[in-house]
Amino acid sequence: MTDALLSLATAGFFAAKWSTRIEDEWIRSLERQRPDLAGKLGVRRDSMREAVPDWEVPELKDFPVPVLRQFGIEAVDPDTFIINQWDLNPVQAIAAFKRMRARRKKPHSSPEDFADALELGGLPATANRLRLAAELI
Repeated sequence: MTDALLSLATAGFFAAKWSTRIEDEWIRSLERQRPDLAGKLGVRRDSMREAVPDWEVPELKDFPVPVLRQFGIEAVDPDTFIINQWDLNPVQAIAAFKRMRARRKKPHSSPEDFADALELGGLPATANRLRLAAELI
């Protein structure tokens, strides 16, 4: 999920921003799901920071609807967000996912394997789009 979002951000779809609290949360969550990764996620965190040099924002408690409404922002889940970005520019989105697939440790995995991995990562709608675009990624 993180790689998919950052792939779109570095392709110019949006400005990725997060806080150190968010970093701590995703690291703890991933370590709970994958105990074998405990203490090994610093490189991933640092790579994310390097990919988006202006990533850091001050601590935010949450995203209250009245505050978001003031700025014309709607909170959506990551899968919906990615699909919305894809709909804005399908060619650029497919290109971003093609580059993401090429960066994988197993770059020779099939487009179906790539889509399956994203689905397992919590992005079922994105995975379905990738299956439809399999010949292009």
